[in-house]
Amino acid sequence: MGMFILRRAGVMLLTALCLTFIVFFMTNLYPNLEKLAKTQGNFRMTEEEVISYLEPRGYTQPVLIKYAEWLGVKPAFQGEAADGRPLGRCVRPGMEPEDIPSFCGVLQGDWGYSTQFKEPVTDIVWKRLGLTGYLMLWVMLIMVPGALIIGVLAGMREGSVTDRTLSSGAIVTTATPEYVSGVIFIALFASSAGFGRIFKGSATSAMENPNFENFFLPVITIALYGLGYIARMTRASMAEVMTAQYIRTARLKGVAFKNIVMKHALRNALIAPFTVIMLQFPWLLNGVVIVETLFNYKGFGWLLVQAAGNNDIDMLLACSVVAVFVVLITQLISDIGYVFLNPRIRVS
Repeated sequence: MGMFILRRAGVMLLTALCLTFIVFFMTNLYPNLEKLAKTQGNFRMTEEEVISYLEPRGYTQPVLIKYAEWLGVKPAFQGEAADGRPLGRCVRPGMEPEDIPSFCGVLQGDWGYSTQFKEPVTDIVWKRLGLTGYLMLWVMLIMVPGALIIGVLAGMREGSVTDRTLSSGAIVTTATPEYVSGVIFIALFASSAGFGRIFKGSATSAMENPNFENFFLPVITIALYGLGYIARMTRASMAEVMTAQYIRTARLKGVAFKNIVMKHALRNALIAPFTVIMLQFPWLLNGVVIVETLFNYKGFGWLLVQAAGNNDIDMLLACSVVAVFVVLITQLISDIGYVFLNPRIRVS
């Protein structure tokens, strides 16, 4: 198991470097840098003025050098403005020249400075990620148990009325995108034209004081979409297990149906859904982009939209690092959990 984790960690590291370099290369294309210069300066800037903005700040260096500086394995570029002010990646407002560090990359815990929010990227990302983490916690608490219960109940009696009813409901929730269900929920429960405006709070207020009124709609909007998918996978796995030979033998021996399901079928039926559940974490990072924007909940998804809309390069890169890290870690946990749940893989 130790060697398996080490091999996976090595693959994860290589994957992370490749993915972050691709994102770094795309965000540092000249059109993006030109837009950054004009956003920070003047949209009527000439080509010469754009170059004069980018060059002293090190944006015109080769991409591999800039990537090494961003990682923190190479000293950062330091330029000088026309008035003598120091410029560069490591320079922060109000910083004295002697206090400017040589290295300020990801390895040093410095993800850059946000050109949109005028704050260190690290402070903003962790704050917004915490808000999204709280949202995702409640989504998983509602989505996973609900999906497993629906899937098990449907798979226990394949082809029954219960199976068809629950499966149809799961298909409907999965086929309805978040931006559609979110708008429907707002129209039905949160607008003045809805049922007495049951949910009077706003998702913005949920950032400071989360309660049922201001937090339920964004949570249920995200949870419903993933619930149907997990339920369908659980149902298919449960139905397959219930037709296995050892289940038939247990039923012929007179073992109670409840004991067959709980002691024999359920654990084996959870192997495939466990992998799907772990894959929901990276999916949730994509899902919250739509839902947080729709409900104006200023978490990680909202931050990503703001960074992309305002060409905040350091913020975009930080968001990509977080997304890559979440995907790789959940895949590792999924692989380890799969080994523990399936003895055949563990023995081999």
